[in-house]
Amino acid sequence: MARIEDYAIIGDLNTAALVGRSGSIDWMCLPRFDSPSCFAALLHTPDAGRWLLAPAGAAAAQADCTRRYYREDTLVLQTEWEVDGGSVRVTDFMPVRDEAVDLVRIVEGLSGSVDMHMELVLRFDYGSVVPWVRHSSHGISAVAGPDSAYLTTHAPLEGRDKKTFSDFTVRAGQKVPFVLRWAPSHEPEPRRIDPLRALEATESFWLEWIARSEITGKYKEPVERSLITLKALTYAPTGGIVAAATTSLPEQIGGPRNWDYRYCWLRDATLTLQSLLAAGYTEEAAAWRDWLLRAIAGDPSELQIVYGLDGARRLPEAEIPWLSGYEGSQPVRTGNAAAPQLQLDVWGEVLDGLSLTRAAAPDGAVDNSWDLQVALMEYLEGAWDQPDNGLWEVRGPRQHFTHSKVMAWVAADRMVKGIRTSGLPGPADRWAALRSEIHNDVMTKGFDEDLNSFVQAYGSKELDASLLLVPRVGFLPHRHPRVAGTVDAIQRGLTEDGMVMRYRTQSGHDGLPGDEGVFLACSFWLVDALLGIGRSAEATALFERLLTLRNDVGLLSEEWDPRTHRQLGNTPQAFSHFPLIHSALQLHHGAAHSSDTPLDHPKHPWHASSSTLRNDPRFR
Repeated sequence: MARIEDYAIIGDLNTAALVGRSGSIDWMCLPRFDSPSCFAALLHTPDAGRWLLAPAGAAAAQADCTRRYYREDTLVLQTEWEVDGGSVRVTDFMPVRDEAVDLVRIVEGLSGSVDMHMELVLRFDYGSVVPWVRHSSHGISAVAGPDSAYLTTHAPLEGRDKKTFSDFTVRAGQKVPFVLRWAPSHEPEPRRIDPLRALEATESFWLEWIARSEITGKYKEPVERSLITLKALTYAPTGGIVAAATTSLPEQIGGPRNWDYRYCWLRDATLTLQSLLAAGYTEEAAAWRDWLLRAIAGDPSELQIVYGLDGARRLPEAEIPWLSGYEGSQPVRTGNAAAPQLQLDVWGEVLDGLSLTRAAAPDGAVDNSWDLQVALMEYLEGAWDQPDNGLWEVRGPRQHFTHSKVMAWVAADRMVKGIRTSGLPGPADRWAALRSEIHNDVMTKGFDEDLNSFVQAYGSKELDASLLLVPRVGFLPHRHPRVAGTVDAIQRGLTEDGMVMRYRTQSGHDGLPGDEGVFLACSFWLVDALLGIGRSAEATALFERLLTLRNDVGLLSEEWDPRTHRQLGNTPQAFSHFPLIHSALQLHHGAAHSSDTPLDHPKHPWHASSSTLRNDPRFR
């Protein structure tokens, strides 16, 4: 089975496919990110569905390609093999969706002649349903229940063992396209596309999109690849951004910490907005804000931490027993039982994110989300001092997590500033008093004198990487001695090979068996914290080391195993690419900033995009 880092992503802003270095597409869900898969070899064997296209010898040996890369700054993947007799390139992409789902693979002879092998194994509903296949003059059609798929090619096709094969030879200068289309089975076959024109249009779309980037400086390449990845994880119909394109890739090989990340987390909202605004992508930032407002509308007491692509609230968690899991990591899960958890920090993150966009709006602009924000704050007034499940969605007993209290302070702080700086209606004095009360509570109960550090939960001796965010959200300045003490404590007690774990799973507080790798987002948070306390050389060294953990096409999963030097967890992981962008911008500007620094402050790292944002009516 391929390593997690062996996969690249292609997508059409509705769903995505993972392409391995062997030329096999081992994961794709249709028609949406969160739909059942038609290729699930990633979580089982090729019998669960895949689409292999490679030189015959390489395919038989399951050999990796010679090289691969994205075509310029696009999501068009090109994979090349050099074999006895010649060389060949396979170009994989998904046109931005118009009428139907299209997955295009173009084989191109580069030199000599190469014998090629294609194997298409369609298995709907997570590998459990074999479709009925019919041959036609243009290729094949496959139907099962609600799903239909059509493969179009002029290459020869043969069906056997409930699979479709093609063996052909490509010579220098020849191109052999394959187009796989999906449609609901009750609808007519979608129109066929011209694959070469589709390639041109897809390349133009991504080049035009990245041309809007306002990123400059030393880290322009990794930042823009991260931006393209975030765009690829966007569900265009609603503007929501999924946490990852996959489910159940393990946080420990063979372990049970396998979760479904094909949904939209509120916690990502502020980080997403910061990243998109930093690069000048106001349209995407506005769409994400609109998604956020629709998703959270309703009773503030029923705010969830995670929603479906369209804002759906019910995400029932289930196990798929017929899939053996990635390298035997079971169970394979769909849905997410953490959705109804009480995580008080999300109120702070939502109000912080909405404050961020308000700061960029024109003076006097009407904020149509303010009433909802007031309702959220009024609920939090009566709930902030309750124990909760915390940032990391622990499935053990609720605790008074320090980070949750800090984010409750953030909520009160942003609301007070909204009233006092923007003239919005609300009880500024009452919420300012609450802000002081929460601050005193955290400083008294969330800090351990013996450790000289903030701690994971009140009364605990455990450390937590979320404590690195204390200065970033403005709770304390970077120069405060408790910030430096916390950074030092985390480096001593919560790192492995210099990179940061979320917390020590051995404590058993999260209610789950097994272990996990170092968490990449937390390691980027350490970069920001080191920069903030004046250790810029150390911050730069760590950041540039983290860049080396990206795979050959610039992608990061959720975690890293420093012992086996492998990526772990779902991929590509938005929560790893957000902080990469943030840290790169902090280093580029030479100083760390807290998220409550006004967007129009000339030293704010997102200042470049604020003038553009002010002209977007969706932020008014």
